Amino acid sequence: MSALDNDHGVYPSYRDSNESVFGCEHYKRNCKLVASCCNKLYTCRFCHDEANDHPMDRKATSMMMCMKCLIVQPIGPTCSTVSCNSLSMARYYCPICKLFDDERKIYHCPHCDLCRVGKGLGIDYFHCMNCNACLALSLAEHTCARNCLEDNCPICHECMFTSVTPVRVLPCGHMMHSSCFQEYTCSNYTCPICSKSLGDMQVYFGMLDTLLAEEEIPEEHLGRTEDIFCNDCEKRGTPPFHRLYHKCASCGSYNTRLI
Repeated sequence: MSALDNDHGVYPSYRDSNESVFGCEHYKRNCKLVASCCNKLYTCRFCHDEANDHPMDRKATSMMMCMKCLIVQPIGPTCSTVSCNSLSMARYYCPICKLFDDERKIYHCPHCDLCRVGKGLGIDYFHCMNCNACLALSLAEHTCARNCLEDNCPICHECMFTSVTPVRVLPCGHMMHSSCFQEYTCSNYTCPICSKSLGDMQVYFGMLDTLLAEEEIPEEHLGRTEDIFCNDCEKRGTPPFHRLYHKCASCGSYNTRLI
């Protein structure tokens, strides 16, 4: 390996403005990684990817730099120099993913072959072999969507399989980032992929029942019907004409569309 200097990143990086905690905006850690692709030092793969036009293969990383002594050395959980007295690079270290993190609880899933945020399989998460995804234990009973995490988040379009952002499983089995779900559901109640309702809509649908019961249908539309398809129960129907709302006679949902 060629010698590294300041142009290659041989200097400490800090997580806070007071320069008292090593790391970056993404991770708290005491080391930098030597990117095998460009032989430069970056605090994490996200820092590398933001500065380059190619992704960093973190699993190919074999060297690191301790940010206390600035010595480049083989990657490992502690600094190998005598002066650092086996300084820990982070509380969590994965020799497979070459991931260091000094703040969060993280575990490595052998099925995903990736590190995930959480206490561990069988503790707060399990791996669904059908979905090929790590899910919270509370979702032991769920609608499986095969290889669902291999898709991008339907809202922000970031790859969910390698994302460090928590993912939420929708009732229909599709997934999106939890933060995207919170923002999306401020103005939407249907899945952006399959259009099924995202929760129990009985209260809202009951309000529409009351609204439509109080409306007077114009005489020219009396007896007129519409052909609809229900996104929730996937059945067709012919409810009375209305400019906006069409109720499914099979399940009572207003999550319908004209056909």
